[in-house]
Amino acid sequence: MKEAIKWVLNHLPRTLLQRIAGWLMPLVGLWYRGNRYTCPLCGRSYRKMLPYGYVTTRENALCPHCLSLERHRLLWLYLQRETTLFESLPSLLHIAPEVCLMRHLKPRYKAVSDRYKTADLESPLADLHFDIQQIPLADESFDVVICNHLMEHVEDDLRAMRELYRILKKGGWGVLLSPVDLKREKTFEDDSITDPAERTRIFGQYDHRRLYGNDFADRLREAGFEVTEVDYAALLSPEERALCALPNDHIYVIHK
Repeated sequence: MKEAIKWVLNHLPRTLLQRIAGWLMPLVGLWYRGNRYTCPLCGRSYRKMLPYGYVTTRENALCPHCLSLERHRLLWLYLQRETTLFESLPSLLHIAPEVCLMRHLKPRYKAVSDRYKTADLESPLADLHFDIQQIPLADESFDVVICNHLMEHVEDDLRAMRELYRILKKGGWGVLLSPVDLKREKTFEDDSITDPAERTRIFGQYDHRRLYGNDFADRLREAGFEVTEVDYAALLSPEERALCALPNDHIYVIHK
Protein backbone atom coordinates (compact mmCIF):
# COMPACT_ATOMS: atom_id res chain seq x y z
CA MET A 1 0.00 0.00 0.00
CA LYS A 2 2.82 2.42 0.85
CA GLU A 3 4.53 2.06 -2.49
CA ALA A 4 1.26 2.13 -4.41
CA ILE A 5 0.20 5.43 -2.83
CA LYS A 6 3.66 6.93 -3.35
CA TRP A 7 3.58 5.94 -7.05
CA VAL A 8 0.12 7.44 -7.52
CA LEU A 9 1.13 10.73 -5.86
CA ASN A 10 4.25 11.08 -7.99
CA HIS A 11 2.82 9.99 -11.35
CA LEU A 12 -0.86 10.91 -11.66
CA PRO A 13 -1.98 14.51 -12.30
CA ARG A 14 -3.47 16.30 -9.30
CA THR A 15 -6.70 17.03 -11.20
CA LEU A 16 -7.20 13.31 -11.92
CA LEU A 17 -6.50 12.41 -8.30
CA GLN A 18 -9.14 14.88 -7.15
CA ARG A 19 -11.71 13.26 -9.43
CA ILE A 20 -11.13 9.63 -8.45
CA ALA A 21 -10.04 9.83 -4.80
CA GLY A 22 -13.47 10.74 -3.48
CA TRP A 23 -15.04 7.41 -4.47
CA LEU A 24 -12.03 5.10 -4.54
CA MET A 25 -10.44 5.70 -1.14
CA PRO A 26 -13.56 5.05 0.96
CA LEU A 27 -13.76 1.61 -0.64
CA VAL A 28 -10.17 0.96 0.42
CA GLY A 29 -11.09 2.19 3.89
CA LEU A 30 -13.51 -0.70 4.41
CA TRP A 31 -10.46 -2.85 5.11
CA TYR A 32 -9.25 -0.47 7.83
CA ARG A 33 -12.34 -0.26 10.04
CA GLY A 34 -11.63 -0.29 13.76
CA ASN A 35 -11.49 2.05 16.74
CA ARG A 36 -7.86 3.01 17.34
CA TYR A 37 -8.00 6.26 15.33
CA THR A 38 -10.87 8.71 14.82
CA CYS A 39 -11.03 11.49 12.25
CA PRO A 40 -12.52 14.69 13.78
CA LEU A 41 -13.80 15.83 10.36
CA CYS A 42 -15.92 12.87 9.34
CA GLY A 43 -16.17 11.09 12.70
CA ARG A 44 -15.15 7.71 11.23
CA SER A 45 -12.91 5.36 13.21
CA TYR A 46 -10.27 2.93 11.94
CA ARG A 47 -7.76 0.45 13.24
CA LYS A 48 -5.22 2.52 11.32
CA MET A 49 -5.11 5.35 8.82
CA LEU A 50 -3.61 5.05 5.35
CA PRO A 51 0.07 5.86 4.75
CA TYR A 52 0.92 8.97 2.74
CA GLY A 53 3.94 10.80 1.37
CA TYR A 54 5.70 11.79 -1.85
CA VAL A 55 9.17 10.92 -0.58
CA THR A 56 9.04 9.75 3.03
CA THR A 57 5.92 7.77 3.81
CA ARG A 58 4.08 8.82 6.97
CA GLU A 59 2.14 6.12 8.76
CA ASN A 60 -1.46 6.79 9.82
CA ALA A 61 -1.64 9.98 7.78
CA LEU A 62 -4.67 9.78 5.47
CA CYS A 63 -8.27 9.22 6.60
CA PRO A 64 -9.72 6.51 4.33
CA HIS A 65 -13.17 8.10 4.34
CA CYS A 66 -12.81 11.88 3.95
CA LEU A 67 -9.14 11.97 2.84
CA SER A 68 -8.05 14.31 5.62
CA LEU A 69 -4.34 14.46 6.38
CA GLU A 70 -2.82 15.23 9.76
CA ARG A 71 -2.72 18.98 9.10
CA HIS A 72 -6.37 19.06 8.05
CA ARG A 73 -7.48 17.33 11.23
CA LEU A 74 -5.46 19.75 13.35
CA LEU A 75 -6.82 22.76 11.46
CA TRP A 76 -10.40 21.51 11.78
CA LEU A 77 -10.10 21.20 15.54
CA TYR A 78 -8.65 24.71 15.70
CA LEU A 79 -11.42 26.21 13.57
CA GLN A 80 -14.08 24.34 15.52
CA ARG A 81 -12.85 25.21 19.00
CA GLU A 82 -10.96 28.48 18.68
CA THR A 83 -12.98 30.48 16.12
CA THR A 84 -16.62 31.38 15.43
CA LEU A 85 -16.37 30.41 11.75
CA PHE A 86 -19.04 27.71 11.91
CA GLU A 87 -21.49 29.91 13.83
CA SER A 88 -21.05 33.33 12.20
CA LEU A 89 -20.42 32.06 8.64
CA PRO A 90 -18.35 35.03 7.43
CA SER A 91 -17.53 35.41 3.75
CA LEU A 92 -14.80 32.82 3.16
CA LEU A 93 -12.37 32.35 0.29
CA HIS A 94 -10.91 28.84 0.35
CA ILE A 95 -7.88 28.66 -1.96
CA ALA A 96 -6.56 25.31 -3.22
CA PRO A 97 -9.59 23.69 -1.57
CA GLU A 98 -8.95 20.31 0.01
CA VAL A 99 -11.74 17.81 -0.59
CA CYS A 100 -11.95 16.88 3.09
CA LEU A 101 -12.46 20.49 4.22
CA MET A 102 -14.67 21.52 1.33
CA ARG A 103 -17.05 18.60 1.94
CA HIS A 104 -17.69 19.78 5.48
CA LEU A 105 -17.66 23.53 4.87
CA LYS A 106 -20.15 23.59 1.98
CA PRO A 107 -23.04 22.08 3.99
CA ARG A 108 -22.48 24.63 6.76
CA TYR A 109 -22.75 27.44 4.21
CA LYS A 110 -25.72 25.93 2.37
CA ALA A 111 -28.17 28.65 3.48
CA VAL A 112 -25.67 31.40 2.55
CA SER A 113 -23.78 29.66 -0.25
CA ASP A 114 -22.69 32.95 -1.83
CA ARG A 115 -20.43 33.55 1.19
CA TYR A 116 -18.25 30.49 0.57
CA LYS A 117 -16.10 30.45 -2.55
CA THR A 118 -13.34 28.03 -3.54
CA ALA A 119 -10.51 28.97 -5.86
CA ASP A 120 -7.65 27.20 -7.59
CA LEU A 121 -5.48 27.58 -10.67
CA GLU A 122 -6.81 24.43 -12.34
CA SER A 123 -8.80 22.22 -9.97
CA PRO A 124 -12.11 21.07 -11.51
CA LEU A 125 -13.64 21.25 -8.03
CA ALA A 126 -13.10 25.00 -7.55
CA ASP A 127 -15.66 27.77 -8.13
CA LEU A 128 -13.05 30.28 -9.32
CA HIS A 129 -9.85 29.79 -11.29
CA PHE A 130 -6.94 32.21 -11.05
CA ASP A 131 -3.26 32.63 -10.26
CA ILE A 132 -2.91 33.60 -6.60
CA GLN A 133 -0.14 36.01 -7.59
CA GLN A 134 -2.73 38.08 -9.48
CA ILE A 135 -6.17 37.61 -7.94
CA PRO A 136 -8.99 39.05 -10.11
CA LEU A 137 -11.07 40.16 -7.12
CA ALA A 138 -11.79 43.58 -5.65
CA ASP A 139 -10.00 44.92 -2.60
CA GLU A 140 -11.44 43.75 0.73
CA SER A 141 -13.67 41.07 -0.81
CA PHE A 142 -13.65 38.45 1.98
CA ASP A 143 -13.76 38.25 5.77
CA VAL A 144 -11.70 35.06 6.00
CA VAL A 145 -9.10 33.32 3.85
CA ILE A 146 -7.93 29.71 4.13
CA CYS A 147 -4.91 28.81 2.01
CA ASN A 148 -2.95 25.66 2.76
CA HIS A 149 0.21 24.24 1.23
CA LEU A 150 0.29 26.56 -1.76
CA MET A 151 2.92 29.23 -1.03
CA GLU A 152 5.74 26.73 -1.45
CA HIS A 153 4.57 26.22 -5.06
CA VAL A 154 4.27 29.79 -6.37
CA GLU A 155 7.07 31.70 -8.07
CA ASP A 156 6.72 34.88 -6.00
CA ASP A 157 5.28 34.00 -2.60
CA LEU A 158 5.51 37.55 -1.25
CA ARG A 159 3.44 38.83 -4.17
CA ALA A 160 0.84 36.11 -3.49
CA MET A 161 0.75 36.99 0.21
CA ARG A 162 0.23 40.67 -0.64
CA GLU A 163 -2.65 39.72 -2.91
CA LEU A 164 -4.28 37.85 -0.04
CA TYR A 165 -3.78 40.90 2.16
CA ARG A 166 -5.40 43.10 -0.49
CA ILE A 167 -8.58 41.03 -0.91
CA LEU A 168 -9.03 40.46 2.85
CA LYS A 169 -11.36 42.92 4.58
CA LYS A 170 -10.06 45.19 7.31
CA GLY A 171 -10.42 43.26 10.55
CA GLY A 172 -10.47 39.99 8.61
CA TRP A 173 -8.40 36.93 9.39
CA GLY A 174 -7.25 33.69 7.89
CA VAL A 175 -5.08 30.63 8.16
CA LEU A 176 -2.05 29.93 5.96
CA LEU A 177 -0.27 26.62 6.28
CA SER A 178 2.86 25.50 4.47
CA PRO A 179 5.52 22.86 5.11
CA VAL A 180 7.85 24.56 7.59
CA ASP A 181 11.12 23.10 8.85
CA LEU A 182 11.18 24.44 12.39
CA LYS A 183 14.84 23.47 12.68
CA ARG A 184 15.75 25.77 9.79
CA GLU A 185 16.29 29.45 10.61
CA LYS A 186 15.83 30.81 7.08
CA THR A 187 13.77 29.74 4.09
CA PHE A 188 15.79 27.94 1.42
CA GLU A 189 15.08 28.37 -2.29
CA ASP A 190 17.25 27.69 -5.32
CA ASP A 191 15.70 27.86 -8.80
CA SER A 192 18.96 26.65 -10.35
CA ILE A 193 18.01 23.12 -9.21
CA THR A 194 15.89 21.97 -12.15
CA ASP A 195 16.10 18.18 -12.02
CA PRO A 196 12.70 16.93 -10.73
CA ALA A 197 14.23 14.07 -8.74
CA GLU A 198 16.72 16.42 -7.07
CA ARG A 199 13.99 18.95 -6.31
CA THR A 200 11.90 16.19 -4.76
CA ARG A 201 14.84 15.10 -2.61
CA ILE A 202 15.63 18.61 -1.41
CA PHE A 203 12.21 20.29 -1.24
CA GLY A 204 9.93 17.32 -0.57
CA GLN A 205 8.12 17.51 -3.93
CA TYR A 206 9.30 18.14 -7.47
CA ASP A 207 6.99 21.16 -7.79
CA HIS A 208 8.00 22.89 -4.55
CA ARG A 209 10.01 26.08 -5.08
CA ARG A 210 11.19 26.60 -1.50
CA LEU A 211 11.55 25.03 1.92
CA TYR A 212 10.29 27.40 4.58
CA GLY A 213 12.13 27.95 7.84
CA ASN A 214 11.30 29.82 11.02
CA ASP A 215 11.05 33.05 9.04
CA PHE A 216 7.74 31.99 7.44
CA ALA A 217 5.78 34.19 9.84
CA ASP A 218 8.12 37.11 9.08
CA ARG A 219 7.43 36.72 5.36
CA LEU A 220 3.71 37.00 6.09
CA ARG A 221 4.36 40.09 8.21
CA GLU A 222 6.32 41.63 5.33
CA ALA A 223 3.15 41.32 3.24
CA GLY A 224 1.31 43.40 5.84
CA PHE A 225 -0.32 40.80 8.09
CA GLU A 226 -0.27 40.53 11.83
CA VAL A 227 0.66 36.90 12.50
CA THR A 228 0.01 34.57 15.40
CA GLU A 229 1.98 31.33 15.32
CA VAL A 230 0.09 28.65 17.25
CA ASP A 231 1.53 25.31 18.33
CA TYR A 232 -2.00 24.01 18.65
CA ALA A 233 -1.22 20.30 18.95
CA ALA A 234 0.81 21.06 22.08
CA LEU A 235 -2.34 22.47 23.70
CA LEU A 236 -4.21 19.18 23.26
CA SER A 237 -3.90 16.09 25.41
CA PRO A 238 -1.50 13.31 24.36
CA GLU A 239 -4.52 11.01 24.15
CA GLU A 240 -6.35 13.26 21.67
CA ARG A 241 -3.23 13.81 19.60
CA ALA A 242 -2.80 10.04 19.31
CA LEU A 243 -6.50 9.32 18.67
CA CYS A 244 -6.73 11.85 15.83
CA ALA A 245 -3.21 11.17 14.50
CA LEU A 246 -2.24 14.84 14.69
CA PRO A 247 1.05 16.44 13.56
CA ASN A 248 3.44 18.77 15.38
CA ASP A 249 2.86 21.46 12.76
CA HIS A 250 2.27 25.07 13.76
CA ILE A 251 -0.82 26.96 12.62
CA TYR A 252 -0.23 30.45 11.20
CA VAL A 253 -3.19 32.74 11.84
CA ILE A 254 -3.15 36.00 9.89
CA HIS A 255 -5.02 39.23 10.72
CA LYS A 256 -5.48 42.45 8.77
